[in-house]
Amino acid sequence: MKSNELEVLTGKDFSSDQDVRWCPGCGDYTILKQVQNVMPELGIPKENIVFVAGIGCSSRFPYYMNTYGMHTIHGRAPAIASGLKISRPDLSVWMITGDGDSLSIGGNHLIHVLRRNVDINILLFNNEIYGLTKGQYSPTSKEGTKTKSTPYGSLDHPFNPLSLALGADSGFVARAMDRDPKHLNTVLHRAASHKGTSFVEIYQNCIVFNDGAFDLYTDKVSRPESALYLEQGQPLIFGADSSKGVRLDGMRPEIVDLNNGYSAEDLWIHDEHDHMKAYILSRFFAVGNEDGFPRPFGVLFEQNRPPYEELVREQMAYALKKNGAPDLEALLSGDETWVVG
Repeated sequence: MKSNELEVLTGKDFSSDQDVRWCPGCGDYTILKQVQNVMPELGIPKENIVFVAGIGCSSRFPYYMNTYGMHTIHGRAPAIASGLKISRPDLSVWMITGDGDSLSIGGNHLIHVLRRNVDINILLFNNEIYGLTKGQYSPTSKEGTKTKSTPYGSLDHPFNPLSLALGADSGFVARAMDRDPKHLNTVLHRAASHKGTSFVEIYQNCIVFNDGAFDLYTDKVSRPESALYLEQGQPLIFGADSSKGVRLDGMRPEIVDLNNGYSAEDLWIHDEHDHMKAYILSRFFAVGNEDGFPRPFGVLFEQNRPPYEELVREQMAYALKKNGAPDLEALLSGDETWVVG
């Protein structure tokens, strides 16, 4: 093999020698498999790929990837991943987190990495529960959820991760699910190709502490009526026989029957670059689907703007040109001193 040629890799090359310690039937297995399948298709050497995780079941992920990786501190993975990407912009950095890790203790860190637009790929495994600590409610648990920490039902209103990401001006916002691996694979490719922060919420079933939380959207029978797959430039159509659609009355969405006076020409055409419409889509979020709106899956929003690490390096180059090479000794022995009385 020539020195300038990349080694041909497969998904197995990205599987580590560590025993996977998730519960049998956990949705994390599917996500791990799809990430391992995607990695060799990116054309990036293994030594230039890093997985950074916080704390939680999802955050065991770096152990199972045959790449570089860091199992960091609860909620602080965005800070570690940001520092790594800024100092080594040549690396492909992936951040693995859960709804508890990133939206509770790590909420402040998450919103700031999103607004800064550091070029990392964030995969948020959302199972609406704390799994590693044995079944307490999380920031995405539905109101009324009975858990070990909320025996009479949760009183907290849950976070909507996609609305949160859009509110923080993330440049790429998408949703996928563990039980649709083909679609998940496609979304992972899209996230990897985006330059800037990519935020992907993945519905992940916790078979022990919150089994069936997303059955409405993942079950093959109910999925057609409750899940809306987004495609750029295509009308919003769903239903078992593709007989339902979403149209906009001004900025108010409504469900219409395509067998009763409406056609595809009347429907909302998906535009990934429209932030306002992406936010409306993120609000198709009623519990139990009682408002009739399907839950959207795919890329809600994508916007290209300069990644943070590029702006940092441009600023560093400007400062160096203006001020010359830094001199630590001159700084320590300079005239700018002060006295503490």
